[in-house]
Amino acid sequence: MINGKIIKVCGMREAENIQDIESIEGIDMLGFIFYPKSPRCVYELPAYLPTHARRVGVFVNEDKQVVSMYADRFGLNDVQLHGNESPEYCRSLHSTGLKIIKAFSVDRPKDLKKVYDYEKVCDLFLFDTQCEQYGGSGNQFDWSILHTYNGHVPFLLSGGINSYSANALKEFKHPRLAGYDLNSRFETKPGEKDPERIRTFLDELKSSL
Repeated sequence: MINGKIIKVCGMREAENIQDIESIEGIDMLGFIFYPKSPRCVYELPAYLPTHARRVGVFVNEDKQVVSMYADRFGLNDVQLHGNESPEYCRSLHSTGLKIIKAFSVDRPKDLKKVYDYEKVCDLFLFDTQCEQYGGSGNQFDWSILHTYNGHVPFLLSGGINSYSANALKEFKHPRLAGYDLNSRFETKPGEKDPERIRTFLDELKSSL
């Protein structure tokens, strides 16, 4: 954590890169994407998996048996759902002992109305920029919309966070803000993160907050 905030790096794939990123002080979660249409999709078990950071599997409208299979194979701690999964679907996976992160695309305040149906079946929400494809766009949405969210479930902020976002993150405050999700803006290529860029960003975050 950095100043009490969760730091999640998503879209990991290569063993050496996973190890390098996990070794950075403050990294709490590493995400593995199991969505075939993503350029960061993981098709085989890397030679190294996180031992300290929580392992998060990212799925989009996937069959529950497939999610359970990957959860077992990769030793996932958390499942992040980026599709149109229902509250009942979340409840069913939650009952197996997995922590559930439900992602919601945000463009207007009304996009937050449906999140309340998921309050009792999710451990975290993730608010991301709305775009045509499932998953991230690398663009930032208007974070001020989140001030209309007054639920009880803590959330991760996602969508276009980059090396220069530290000051903006310092300005944004919300009682349920649990942490930040980093992905494409910290890459050298899809699925490979730049450790120095992440380290520098986290150092700025520490001094900014």
